[in-house]
Amino acid sequence: MKKVLLLVFLFATAISFAQDKEKEYPQDKDKKHEVKVNVLTLVAGPWIDASYERLINEESSYGLSATYNTNTDESDLNYAITPYYRRYFSGKFARGFFVEGFGALFSARNYYGFSSNNEEFETGFALGVSVGGKFVSKKGFTTELLLGVGRNLVRDSNYEGFPRIGISVGYRF
Repeated sequence: MKKVLLLVFLFATAISFAQDKEKEYPQDKDKKHEVKVNVLTLVAGPWIDASYERLINEESSYGLSATYNTNTDESDLNYAITPYYRRYFSGKFARGFFVEGFGALFSARNYYGFSSNNEEFETGFALGVSVGGKFVSKKGFTTELLLGVGRNLVRDSNYEGFPRIGISVGYRF
């Protein structure tokens, strides 16, 4: 009889551990919006890059990033509007490793000939892929690393590739 009771007790204990849920953190509960600023572009270049991201569920999100060049003498990119979709590959709510597909409507300087006198800004559209990682604190602050590249599909110009790079900080609310 003791052996039967011991087996029943061990079975009940195993079931109770199997039903134990992962802890829910405050940043996962009813928080579906994020705002971010790319600090890498602020420090390394003359761009202001801000993003909004809407969390669909624990595995995916979509968002919009807007980049503006504050000094067109230093860089060829004038502005960019980049919508994106992300797919997360971790067991936690919309964080960890992700793959992103994006489109970018941008304006960049195009040089004609060998002289810089014949320059003008052209509008282009690029499609691309990025990879990255997102880290979220218990208070909802986010840090994100991102690296990607896209290809200009509109016309043949000197600005054929479209880079997407960033180290962003933000807040989930």
